This record gives sequence, C-alpha cells and structure tokens, in this order.
Amino acid sequence: MDLSPLNLGMIASYYYISYTTIERFSSSLTSKTKMKGLLEILTHASEYSQLPIRPGEEEVVRRLINHQRFSFDNPKCTDPHVKANALLQAHFARQPLGGNLALDQREVILSASRLLQAMVDVISSNGWLSLAVLAMEVSQMVTQGMWDRDSMLLQLPHFTKELSKRCQENPGKSIETVFDLVELDDEERRELLQMSDSQLLDIARFCNRFPNIDMLYEVLDRDNIRAGEEITLLVTLERDLEGRTEVGPVDALRYPKAKEEGWWLVVGDTKTNSLLAIKRVSLQRRAKVKLEFAAPAEPGEKSYILYFMCDSYLGCDQEYDFTLDIKDAAGPDDDSGGE
Repeated sequence: MDLSPLNLGMIASYYYISYTTIERFSSSLTSKTKMKGLLEILTHASEYSQLPIRPGEEEVVRRLINHQRFSFDNPKCTDPHVKANALLQAHFARQPLGGNLALDQREVILSASRLLQAMVDVISSNGWLSLAVLAMEVSQMVTQGMWDRDSMLLQLPHFTKELSKRCQENPGKSIETVFDLVELDDEERRELLQMSDSQLLDIARFCNRFPNIDMLYEVLDRDNIRAGEEITLLVTLERDLEGRTEVGPVDALRYPKAKEEGWWLVVGDTKTNSLLAIKRVSLQRRAKVKLEFAAPAEPGEKSYILYFMCDSYLGCDQEYDFTLDIKDAAGPDDDSGGE
C-alpha cells in the first residue's frame, strides 16, 4: 500500500484539504482506532483551527461537550478543535443550537464530509478494513445528523425517538428499517404512524428516494485462480428509481446544503482486518465496476467480504461473503502430473 508523501499530497489536493491535516490523519489513525478516537482526529484537522471562540462561549462549549456521548476530562474549551468536536457530537445528538453556534456548526458539518472522504483514502492506503467501514458510517452520521446506534427511522421526516420505538414494538412485525416501513400496506402504515396526509406524503417521498439497489457480483475465472495472481471481481449495480428519471440530491433534513450521494465498493478479509480493494462509485441507474486485488501467496480456501457502502444514508449498505479456492502457484507445465 502506498503511503508516500506524494500519495498523501495527492489526497490533500484532491479534496482541497491542508497537507498538515492529511499528515495528521496518517500519523494519528491506527488499525485499532475506535469511534471516539476517530472523531477526535477528525476534529483536530487544521481546517477547524480558525473556528472562532467568542467571549462567553467557553462555558457554553464546556457544557456542550460534557453532555455528549464522548466527553473529555478537563477539556480545553478555548481550543477550536474541542469546540468542533462538541458541535459535531451535538449534531449527531440533534441538540438544538441557536445564533452563532448554529452557524459555526454548519461549517463544521460541511468540512467534516470532505475530511471523512480524505480520511477513508488514508485508511485504505493503510489497508485497515474495520476502520475504513467505521469512517464510512461516520460520513452517513454527518449527513443524517444522528448516531450509528440510533433507530434508522430517524432519517425519515417527522420521526421522533418515541415514534421509532412504537414502530420497533409494532405487534406482528417490528419495523426497524425504511424497507420494513415500505412493506406495510397503506392502512397499516397510517394506523401505526398516526400522521396527517401531508406528513404521510413526506414519508412516501423519502421512501421513494431511499436507495433501493440490486447488486450482482462475479469473480472472473474463479476456478483457475492461483496463489499470488490477480483476482478480478466484476460488480453490477442497478437502482430501482421508482418511476423517477434521476436520483436527485440526498434527502437529509439536517445537512446544511444539497448533497449528492456517493458509494464505496470494498473487498476485505475480516480475519486479518485487511482492506484489499476499494472504489468510489457514483451511481445513477446502472453501473459496472471492476475491483482487482492479489490472491494470497498460499493456496487453499480463502474467505472475503464485499461491502457496498453509502456515504449519505444509514441502512442501505450491503455486504456479501464469498469464498475462493486458491490453486497452487505452479505453472502450466507442472499440471501434467494430474490432479
């Protein structure tokens, strides 16, 4: 994997991010970084060093950070990076902010989306699978303004934690995902949600735009893969547009501006926590994507996972396990001895 200064520089210039930030990502992230550490590293980006701390804000920031999922011992509340962390976590907690803090939070959120894409590239260059998936999930959280452990239904307009809980406890069938809600018949849905017609229309609009994507994959020449050779995986993606002609921007009430959805395709080995291949995909109706990665040096049965991850919605990611029988690296002349 290439983590040369040149590659880091390319990541920085591609995302219009300071080289110092990319260098910090590269030196601070490890294969064992968890959510709390990732958010600290993210908000220590030099892009946040200009975040203003106004007179009287220190105490507000202290109270804000102390009420979040990840608080700090003795936080330095005059530090713009601590403020960025507090504002980002408040966004996930859907804590209402007013005035200047709301404006600052807007900037923090918009920068976070770009910084996370760059962070995924740095993590991928290191080949760390679980951390790359975590950074992708944080990108979804930033777009939808919610924690990863919250009900996925909170992405829907007019939904509250109480309503999500009612859906989860729905007799007959627990409603936990957008797809579960779509599968209910209209009367059942109306009865469960207890909403006005215009609110139900908003729900229907969101559900129609929520990504519904069929994914097929094929390993080329899968019966003849030898140790050390390249494996080629062909992925076909097809979106059900529900009668629409285009995808349109992401439905995200808490994201400060219009945003196009993006995707990652990833091949990994969970046993070794290795990320073997990654491609960024923007998908309209259909796409064919080729992923290439090296077969292991030793022959034998090898298990992989293919991930299809969204950067904007929670609950529409897909993952598939597949197993390959890797043959000995012996050349064709060595085949004459029979199987």
